[in-house]
Amino acid sequence: MRLHHRLLCLTLLAACNSAAPLPVEEGLVLAGDNRTELEFVLGHFRRANDPQKLAAAEFLIGNMETHGATRIELTDEDGTELGFDARRFPDLSSAQAELDKLESAHAGVEFRRTNFDRDLDRITSKYLIENIDLAFEAWRTCPWAQSLSFEVFKQYVLPYRGSNEPLGRWRPDCVAEWADLSRRMEDPTDAREAGKLVRADLNQWIRFSDLYYLHPTDQSYLEMRRSGVGRCEDISNLAAYAMRANAIPVATDYTPWWATRDNNHAWEVVLDGEGHGTAGLSNRPAKVYRKTFAVQTDCLAAQLPAGEEIPRWLNRRNFIDVTDQYVETSTVHLQLADGADHRAGYLCVFNGGEWRAIAGALVQADGSLDFADMGRELCYLPAWFEDDELVPAGPPLLLEADGSLSMLAPREDRETVLLEAAAPRTPDADTGQTRASLTLDPGAGYELFVWDEGWQTLDTPTLDAGSTLTREVPAGALLWLVRDDSRRLERIFTVSDGVQRWW
Repeated sequence: MRLHHRLLCLTLLAACNSAAPLPVEEGLVLAGDNRTELEFVLGHFRRANDPQKLAAAEFLIGNMETHGATRIELTDEDGTELGFDARRFPDLSSAQAELDKLESAHAGVEFRRTNFDRDLDRITSKYLIENIDLAFEAWRTCPWAQSLSFEVFKQYVLPYRGSNEPLGRWRPDCVAEWADLSRRMEDPTDAREAGKLVRADLNQWIRFSDLYYLHPTDQSYLEMRRSGVGRCEDISNLAAYAMRANAIPVATDYTPWWATRDNNHAWEVVLDGEGHGTAGLSNRPAKVYRKTFAVQTDCLAAQLPAGEEIPRWLNRRNFIDVTDQYVETSTVHLQLADGADHRAGYLCVFNGGEWRAIAGALVQADGSLDFADMGRELCYLPAWFEDDELVPAGPPLLLEADGSLSMLAPREDRETVLLEAAAPRTPDADTGQTRASLTLDPGAGYELFVWDEGWQTLDTPTLDAGSTLTREVPAGALLWLVRDDSRRLERIFTVSDGVQRWW
């Protein structure tokens, strides 16, 4: 009996040693009926006797679980699709008007994910083998890629998708389009020069359209080639296709929410041989994240128990924090009340009239939280996430340019402020233009809010023609001036020497 047991153990051990790595085997199991397609890819590269290509196939299959094509539609609270397609309208204002009508006619109108086609279920062996072969051919032949490490190649050249778009055969087209790239370069070994030339050419392929703010489903490669327009996510995906096809290491960086204005942004970044890189920014970010194909085991979503509620933008496992590659940062250490009742807490920025989670941290044994690498000279609100909503966990705080931290709470003493605008001039990263300040209009009604465990109405002023608007406000407070008929895109501010200081 003991001999039989020992033989069985040795047999199992030998089987495990010859099997695929554990994440790959998990991917094969999850693929279900599509497992044979993925096994064919692994067998193909084993027979080809190319260990690097086999390792690349294992990398893609072992990290494929979270990837797929997402369809997002406008639905009501019951999930009924309302048939809204922003692309039918000539401009953003007319599409927004139709959206406003639907929001008035239906309850709980929101853009929601209505379908997700997992790559594990649908990807074919033919597609995956071609992607791997073409990626390697470019990496092994392009002069600017010769110093590129295999690890960086796997993460930033090899992946076959940009985000959650439908899959497409973009590598053959993009290889052919830039077949003469090295002959156009002053230094054919410089990946950044190669990236600049490719990006300049792409400006002829696609342009930004704010109409696509209301078409949140990511476009495929062929859709973008046909439409010639898209939002920043589409454009950064197209740039990734073109550069990866030519072995230019490129990442898509993004900020889920700008910290000093509404909206968000995504952009491509050409990386060096070690996977580092940065790009110019038009606004101040609290956080910059970088998409990765690989699952990151140290992100918040991976550290919390399955089923734990997490704000949507942070409930992902395919990104790393690269904020410190862009701006000066600090660790924000907080000791919050009720910390013992939560596993994680969040720092929020004010964006689009709401506080939105931008960073998360685990609650430590002593009830404290450390939010690492937070952008400076910004206003944050600590919060918990309960019943799918952010709940304030303390007063707003200012992280100043020198890294010092101060809390904002209204005091009994008052100070006078001259209200000159509801928002300052703001650069727009998408259009490359600057939005005009929201100056106050005579005769228009406004509501002045103060943050005191929530927004509280302080005053409802109206600006008279030919006059200025001054008010007595609590010292040390966070304030917000909103026009009655606005979309609530006005900016929050504090008072410094009698004038508004914007956040």
